[in-house]
Amino acid sequence: MDDKNARNAPSTFVRPSPSGVRRTFLKQAGAAAIMSLVHPLVRAAAWSAGSDAPEKKEVKVGFIPLTDCASVVIASVMKFDEKFGIKIIPTKEASWAGVRDKLVNGEIDAAHVLYGLIYGLQMGAGGAKKDMAILMNLNHNGQAITLSRKLYDKGVKDGASLKALMDKEKGEYTFAQTFPTGTHAMWLYYWLASHGINPFKDVKTITVPPPQMVANMRVGNMDGYCVGEPWNNRAIVDKIGFTANTTQDIWKDHPEKTLGCTAEFVQKNPNTARAMTAAILEASKWIDASLSNRQKTADIIADRAYVNTDKDVIVARMLGRYDNGIGKTWDDKDYMKFYNDGYVNFPYLSDGMWFMTQHRRWGLLKSDPDYLAVAKQVNRIDIYKDAAAATQTPVPKDVMRSAKMIDGVVWDGRDPKRYAGDFKIKMA
Repeated sequence: MDDKNARNAPSTFVRPSPSGVRRTFLKQAGAAAIMSLVHPLVRAAAWSAGSDAPEKKEVKVGFIPLTDCASVVIASVMKFDEKFGIKIIPTKEASWAGVRDKLVNGEIDAAHVLYGLIYGLQMGAGGAKKDMAILMNLNHNGQAITLSRKLYDKGVKDGASLKALMDKEKGEYTFAQTFPTGTHAMWLYYWLASHGINPFKDVKTITVPPPQMVANMRVGNMDGYCVGEPWNNRAIVDKIGFTANTTQDIWKDHPEKTLGCTAEFVQKNPNTARAMTAAILEASKWIDASLSNRQKTADIIADRAYVNTDKDVIVARMLGRYDNGIGKTWDDKDYMKFYNDGYVNFPYLSDGMWFMTQHRRWGLLKSDPDYLAVAKQVNRIDIYKDAAAATQTPVPKDVMRSAKMIDGVVWDGRDPKRYAGDFKIKMA
């Protein structure tokens, strides 16, 4: 897929045909052939009974207080989960390390979780090695690089002026991300490197949980950070930081959070995994259906039980209304999306492969894995397609996609080993 097609990828989607969906756990006794003739909505209604019944009726889904936890919360609050015979129990977690540990030890069944965290566990980077699964992608876009007002006062407005200041004024510059193998770390590192700054040699990087970013910048613990909303806009409202770039500037329609769990959970609970995916797909579709739905979503997730901040801080960027905090305002067509006619949610193999290339680039992986084979193992397209059929969600014709990054480099998944090794700024 060329870059032009990637930018218009939703048009390549096709409505899933129920007759084309084969559930691996219904292959025996011709059950799949029978079920394939039944309308998906009828099948969804039948999921609460018989051989399709979820193995677990209640599922604990961990989340971090971020705007992009919305689809998990809405699936529970708006009772989309009940349609599929389950009850989603959102559990608020303090850090991504806590999410990792609770996933691995079974305290939670699944999580709203960083894409790269799941792959880090799969590869034994950023935690003990554990076979993992990605059931769906939860959102595209909507994170940002926030820099301190202290840097702005010294003339910094973007990556280029940051590099100029660092060349002029030597010293220790500190930047924060939220988890070593996670998305925010990869966006931060990629952004710095695209401006000639080595994130491991030229600056100090630290790990800070998302809700603690603003407080740490307020007391001067860092010069910049990458995190999800609303903690970038919160820094602007509190007048302690500004947006240097959004992550959609780095990669338009980038993958972000996933619905992740252990491979063991899927093996033991395939029907539950499918039902949970379908419920969150329905919630994702509802959020993106209208601006009023997005406003209602912001109302819900602003509550203390979820993100715990002012609704106004959440809703502006959720509607694509951006203010960078230093004089620029714009309507961003590439704001955070949760569904986008299904384009958001499909677990593209190339997305998973990209995170492994960056883990390799920065020395988190010591050798090149079989990128495609690992992605096929982790990204559970089989489970996703079943859920897509039940929710009338379009699916793509191709399991790979391409994109042009902020530095002009095109990623298409064709030669991941070469891609990972070709960057000028990387760990040796």
